Amino acid sequence: MGARETIRTAVHHVVPPAGLTRALAVQAMVYAVGGGLFQAGSAVFFTRALGLSAAQVGLGLSIAAGVSLLGTVPLGGLTDRYGPQRVWVLALVLEAALFATYPFVGGFAGFLTVVVALAAVDAAAGVARQVYSINALPPAERVTAMAYQRSLLNVGFGLGAAISGLVLAVDTIAAYRVMVWFIAAVFLVTALFVRRLPRLPEVARPAEPMSRFAVLRDRPFMAVSLLSGLLTAHQTLYLTVLPLWILTHTDAPKTVIAGLVLLNTILIVLLQVRASRGADTAPGAARASRRGALLIALFCLVVPISGVTRGTLTLVVLVVAALLLIVAELVESAGTWGLTATLPPATQRGAYVGAFRLGTQLQYLIAPAGLTALGVTTGGWGWFPTAAVFVLIGLAIVPVVAWAGGTPRLGATAPEQTVTPVP
Repeated sequence: MGARETIRTAVHHVVPPAGLTRALAVQAMVYAVGGGLFQAGSAVFFTRALGLSAAQVGLGLSIAAGVSLLGTVPLGGLTDRYGPQRVWVLALVLEAALFATYPFVGGFAGFLTVVVALAAVDAAAGVARQVYSINALPPAERVTAMAYQRSLLNVGFGLGAAISGLVLAVDTIAAYRVMVWFIAAVFLVTALFVRRLPRLPEVARPAEPMSRFAVLRDRPFMAVSLLSGLLTAHQTLYLTVLPLWILTHTDAPKTVIAGLVLLNTILIVLLQVRASRGADTAPGAARASRRGALLIALFCLVVPISGVTRGTLTLVVLVVAALLLIVAELVESAGTWGLTATLPPATQRGAYVGAFRLGTQLQYLIAPAGLTALGVTTGGWGWFPTAAVFVLIGLAIVPVVAWAGGTPRLGATAPEQTVTPVP
C-alpha cells in the first residue's frame, strides 16, 4: 500500500490535472521535442550540412543572442497590442517556416539571416506563451501550471535528444535535412495546438499606452529582473562550467558528465511541481529565489573539493554538488515564475514579461565566460568569490522584491481581475 501511494503521488506531480493546465503542459512537451532535437543536433547540422566553421557558428549565435536581448521588450509590447494567443501562433508558424528554409541556406550570410530571425521570433513566442499562461489561469494556479509545463518540457527535450541520436548515427546530409523539416512540422503541430486553446477576452488597455521602452524606467522592477536573471546562471554552471571543471580538474571519468545531465532531467521531471509550492505570491517567490541563490553558493563551496579528492570520493562530491544545484534550479525556477506572475500589471503584461527576461538574457551574455574564468581557469580559488556573489544576490532579492511590490507599476490602471477563457 505504501509503494502504491508513493507511485500515485509521483504520478500526480508529473501528470497535470485535466483542463487548461494539462493542455498547456502537453503543448510544451510537443514543442520541446523539436527544441530538444535541434539543441542536440544543431552543431553538427551547421558544420556538416551547411558547411560552416565553428567560428562562424559561434559568431552567428552571439549576434542572434544580441538581437534577442534588444528585441525582447518591444516584442513583448506586441503581445499587449495583438493578444498573446495570436502572437504565439504567428511566432510558431514563422519558426516552422524558418526551420524549413535551413537546408537551402547558402553561406554565412544566409545562416546569419535565419538564425537572427529565429532569435527574434523565439523571443516573441516566449513572452506570448508566458503571458497567455498567466492571463488564462487564476493566480493560485499559475506557478503550479508553469511547473507542470517545465516538467513535461524536460520530457520533450529528452525525447528530442533521443531522436537526435538516431540522426547523428546515420550522419548523412539527407538525414540532417529531414531533421530540420521534422522540427518545422513539430512547430506547425504546436501552432495548431495553441490555436485550439481557449480564447481569452481582450484585456482593457490604458487610454494612453506606454512607449515601447517605458518599462525600463521602472527601477524596482528592473532591479528584480536583474537579480532573478543572474540566478538563472545555474543553467550555465550545470551545463557548461561543471563539465569543464570535471574534465580539467578532477579524476572522474568523462561519462559522469552524461550521468549528471540525465540526473538533472529526471529530477526536474519528478520534483518541479512539488518544488513550486509557496511561490505563487511575490513574497513567497522572493523567498524561493533566495533559497535558490544560497544553494548555488553552497554548490560553489562544495564543487572545488572534487579537485583534491580521488576515485569514488570524487564521484560522491560531484553528485552532492549536482544535487545542490538541481534543487537550486527547482526552487529558483518557481521563484521566477511567481515574480513574473505577480509583479507585472495585467494591462502591460507583455512589455513587463519581456523586460523581466532581460535579466536572463544578460546572464547568457556574461555568465559563460565569467563563470568559466572564475571557476575553471583560476584552478579552483575562483569558486569562493563566485559563492560570495550568489550570497549577496540571495540577501538582496527579498528586500528588492518588497520594494517593487510596494511601488505602483507603470501603466497599471486597476487591480488585476481573473480572466475567464472563452470556450
